[in-house]
Amino acid sequence: MIALRVSLICLATFCGVQLARAAALQIEITPRVSGQEIQPASLRYQTSAGETFSITRVSYLVSNFALQRTDGSWLEISNAVAWLDLAANRNSIWLENIPPDEFCAVRFLVGLNTNLNHADIATFPASHPLNPNLNGLHWSWQGGFIFLALEGLWRNAGGELDGWAYHLARDTNATRITLAAPIIVTNETKLDLDFDLEALLNAPRALSFGKDGSSTHSRDGDPVSAALVANLAGAFRIHKITALTDTEITVAHPKPLYLPAKFTPYPFQMSATFPVPDLPLDNPLTVERVQLGKELFFDQRVSINNAQSCADCHLPAKAFTDGRKTARGAEGGFGPRNSMPLFNLAWKLEFFWDGRAQSLREQVLQPIQNPIEMHQSLTNLCDKLRATNKMNYAGLFTAAFGSPEITAEKISLALENYLLTLTSFNAKFDHVLRGEEKFTADEQRGFELFSTEYDPRRGQFGADCFHCHGGPLFQSQSFANNGLDSEFLDAGRAKVTGKISDQGKFAVPSLRNVALTAPYMHDGRFLTLAEVVEHYATGVVRSATLDPNLAKHPDGGVPLSAADKQALVAFLDTLTDQDFKQITVPAYLSK
Repeated sequence: MIALRVSLICLATFCGVQLARAAALQIEITPRVSGQEIQPASLRYQTSAGETFSITRVSYLVSNFALQRTDGSWLEISNAVAWLDLAANRNSIWLENIPPDEFCAVRFLVGLNTNLNHADIATFPASHPLNPNLNGLHWSWQGGFIFLALEGLWRNAGGELDGWAYHLARDTNATRITLAAPIIVTNETKLDLDFDLEALLNAPRALSFGKDGSSTHSRDGDPVSAALVANLAGAFRIHKITALTDTEITVAHPKPLYLPAKFTPYPFQMSATFPVPDLPLDNPLTVERVQLGKELFFDQRVSINNAQSCADCHLPAKAFTDGRKTARGAEGGFGPRNSMPLFNLAWKLEFFWDGRAQSLREQVLQPIQNPIEMHQSLTNLCDKLRATNKMNYAGLFTAAFGSPEITAEKISLALENYLLTLTSFNAKFDHVLRGEEKFTADEQRGFELFSTEYDPRRGQFGADCFHCHGGPLFQSQSFANNGLDSEFLDAGRAKVTGKISDQGKFAVPSLRNVALTAPYMHDGRFLTLAEVVEHYATGVVRSATLDPNLAKHPDGGVPLSAADKQALVAFLDTLTDQDFKQITVPAYLSK
């Protein structure tokens, strides 16, 4: 369980200090169906129309908490906001510094007030529940947040699996929930709530995927979003109230690792439209570490036979990919997956196609040791760097870490530092946003298709790309089955989680610089962007783990004309950052 603690005065930030609270209320919300906790991705639930369905995503924002005193007045909890998510195991929020008292009701919004909904997303810290890189709920170029995202699969009348995706958004759909209960707040109190999705889909307005539609994007007059709003009030119930033991909490601020007495801070660069990244506090960016990391990245001695550097599979001119279907190792063998691009990694939360690494410092050491890739032991690598005469690695390590000692940990920290600086945000698309250039007619049409859902019931005929590749980073933190196969030679994310429901799912990459990173997909099966677009128009294959945002479309994909396909490719070309691919290699390697 991840709990968010919120102060009455401000969102609490802890820096290694002890905090004693006079009174605090923890509100924990558990999504349920028919009184039972949700079994994700399980086709075990039924609508009132008898349709069998599964739930793969429950993600939502709650805010504007208040407690009603026994005299009828309300204690407003300012700045209290939380992102709650079933898959991320985020289900609670702490309301702190509450005057000890007796209360008779609690209320909150599912959604945000207008000011928060339209706030500048670049102002939210990396750990803030409204940072879109964290919650994945920002409404992209349409502005505002998705208040509630529910997704899954359902079996249609023909017995086939279709997708359903209900996204509740827009100011008018923020919904107030008020629950009456005797709440005595002394020391610490816990309020357990149930969020009943059966009630949300069935009462007082019953929803049928077949009859009412399998998607909503909350446009004005949309009957599905209206039904969700009408049903929300009855979907929350008080489960129990518990008095907790009063405790003090200590949250330590991570200390920088091996920071020398003298160092030069590295100026991290990013677009003003990007969300704030969660840079590692124990490995601050310094000029000295970035320089060392860059030398290591381009040094072929990281491989067992001194024949391959990191850059051989991640070329700057190709947005740090290699142009091959799958990656080639130092000894000539080929791996099973395509080399991923290396830019804007400061906004990634998990690494590799299957997400098996939780940090860059963990990720960078794996290819070095992998027998198909560089096949080098870390002990041997450290010995080689100590012995080399070509580079003064002792001096570089001293400048970066305050000591000439060469260790695998320091190598990983230096490489992490360098990779975090590879930011890309100066494509034609960005120039258009700043008013410095204009799209051609094809590019403008492609952007409109990219950013518009495909929902014929509501008169929308876009390409629906933004669900997985939305926002200024053109990526998401999710893993998805995008309909490449009905059977999976590579289990993808399931290799890490062990879950059948993750079969065939892979990381959703950024589309920035996508014109430079061919071939495409985790196995490099598509050679051109035109082939990729054709796949999403005619080649999507249905399976039990197909992403709901693709499964809700007709068989094959989103119908697009030849002109529309051409326009999408034209727009994707505007995401190429010409400056980014001009990154220079160390001078001694360019000779």
